[in-house]
Amino acid sequence: MVISSYRESGDDILVKATLEGDQNAFREIVSRYRKMVARTVKGMLGDTVYSEDIGQEVFIKLYHSLQEFRGEAKLSTYIQKIAVNLTLNEIKRRKRFFSMFTHKGSDELYEYDVADDDYAGKNDVRELVSKALMQIDPKFRSIVVMRMLQGYSTKETSEILSLPVGTVLSRLSRAQEQLREILKNQK
Repeated sequence: MVISSYRESGDDILVKATLEGDQNAFREIVSRYRKMVARTVKGMLGDTVYSEDIGQEVFIKLYHSLQEFRGEAKLSTYIQKIAVNLTLNEIKRRKRFFSMFTHKGSDELYEYDVADDDYAGKNDVRELVSKALMQIDPKFRSIVVMRMLQGYSTKETSEILSLPVGTVLSRLSRAQEQLREILKNQK
């Protein structure tokens, strides 16, 4: 059971208590940030069986690397960075983008039809955007997830992804163009 006093504690206290061996403090960190991690991972991978595994890996890696956390950034930023990096690693491992895409030739990709013809909600905007998001390059997808879905500022996104602010802005612009084109063709 999580000690109720930890619910009101700042992240710095939770980190210190976890490093001192208090498992309840770490449970509170997980409780506090699990939805954020789930949104990030699912936003980048889609709602697949791999998403839950990556979500769990994020907290395992956090636990083992917490002594390296210096507090220079917010704990949420540190956790997001772990989530994005593990998700990008998973995407690289599964070069076929989780069976939704396959290679036509060199670097050209095409999408499998993932919706059944009788699927009633096929034109649902949320579903269309989700499918479109899965079609863009992972380096652009991570920017869209951070900025547009998670609501991070350009500077925070830059810190989380270890990219210059200009690169974040450029990739966001390209991602938006790609999404517009994909969505225009799906109508």
